[in-house]
Amino acid sequence: MSSKSTMQNMTEGRPFSHIMRFFFPLLLGMLFQQFYNLVDTAIVGQFLGADALAAVGTTGSVNFLILGFCMGVCNGFSIPVAQRFGAQDERGLRKMVANSVWVAVVFVVIMTVSVCFLCRNILVWMNTPSDILEQSYSYIFVIFLGIPVTVLYNLLSGIMRALGDSRTPLVFLIISSLLNIAFDLAAILVLHMGVAGAAMATVLSQGIAGVLCLLYMAKRFPILKIRREEWRLDKNCIARLCSMGVPMGLQFSITAIGSVILQTAVNGLGSTAVAAVASAGKIGMFFVCPSDAMGATMSTYAGQNLGARKLDRVGSGVRICSGLALLYSIVIGFVLLFAGKYIAMLFIGEAEREVEGVLLAMMVTFLKWNSFFYFFVSLVNIFRLTIQGLGFGKLAMIAGVCEMIARSAVGYLFVPKFGYIAACLASPVAWVLADIFLIPAYFLVMRHLRKKIAAKPDCVLQ
Repeated sequence: MSSKSTMQNMTEGRPFSHIMRFFFPLLLGMLFQQFYNLVDTAIVGQFLGADALAAVGTTGSVNFLILGFCMGVCNGFSIPVAQRFGAQDERGLRKMVANSVWVAVVFVVIMTVSVCFLCRNILVWMNTPSDILEQSYSYIFVIFLGIPVTVLYNLLSGIMRALGDSRTPLVFLIISSLLNIAFDLAAILVLHMGVAGAAMATVLSQGIAGVLCLLYMAKRFPILKIRREEWRLDKNCIARLCSMGVPMGLQFSITAIGSVILQTAVNGLGSTAVAAVASAGKIGMFFVCPSDAMGATMSTYAGQNLGARKLDRVGSGVRICSGLALLYSIVIGFVLLFAGKYIAMLFIGEAEREVEGVLLAMMVTFLKWNSFFYFFVSLVNIFRLTIQGLGFGKLAMIAGVCEMIARSAVGYLFVPKFGYIAACLASPVAWVLADIFLIPAYFLVMRHLRKKIAAKPDCVLQ
């Protein structure tokens, strides 16, 4: 497979064809990623019991807070790369890639040292139930030690996607997913390492995927053969990368702050509620993958077409993805509404029947309430990532603030009063509030860019 066959220029040809060619490999990759997250949860629930399931679950929000920032920064770094690719500026593209490596190294060192030092305190501050605190710490500490491999994989796969190649990261993610399942079973059933073993399996498998990305790019992408002078630090490149990466990372983290506050409130409802929200939330994330893939597709698509100064194609892409999102949301809403119980049963082991009976009922309740709102989360991803691809990361970050406010309000005000039902509705409320901001913001951004092009046809849009 040559580099020419994997790279995809989205600035020419039918938008629908480009979107579908990019979307489906990306979707399959996300599904496999969520699949091995689900397998982690299922194996822990089946073989280690409800306490271990709750211990892993209670780390979900702080996991998203930290790793979400790292992944957001890496995704943000890929946007200037996509813009340079669309503008056919190969030297500028390589300088962006080189400088993104230097900046990523700095982020990795700071993030790994600081969060590993603080992770036990964070769990205590979150009011993690005492009966699962030690297991929660064992799991999340190993995950945080793996921040370097998380950044490695996400940075390299983001660069490949910026060049229009969404297939190769899929292949490596499938390999990683299968390895993760094997490592999980070996660590838990053979080596008896408990939840720490599940975390080690995740880190090791993602590290392998990152190394495979690096080897593949070195061999198959001659456009990325960076010269000595292109490795030099460039303050303009660094400023551009940080202006895109930091807001995108903060968007994830700001959103996660609301999730942490919500998780703290859920922790007050007991270990069973923690396990229910965590397990049902992971099932929900699996079914949200198509909307995530649509958003990631639009980020690259918008970035390339911005570089080529073809804003009409951006609008066409948004309309196509919104229509597909509506159709998907209707279908999957009915699936979760009527089959959520049978899906949730995959996470229930044989032990502790009375507790797990309550756990199953709570998981089904969560899935049913969320099933009505998947179209809204699809719009969040489509419009937010389009805005980011167009270079307005700070506006997209404000949508994260909206989600944080919504989840924080539900967690602080409504969970103590209305209990578990309020926790089930926290994400839908956050999605709706974010849409109220994002959709008008998108049209304002497009109007601004069109006026800029009309006033100065040769202006730089990157």
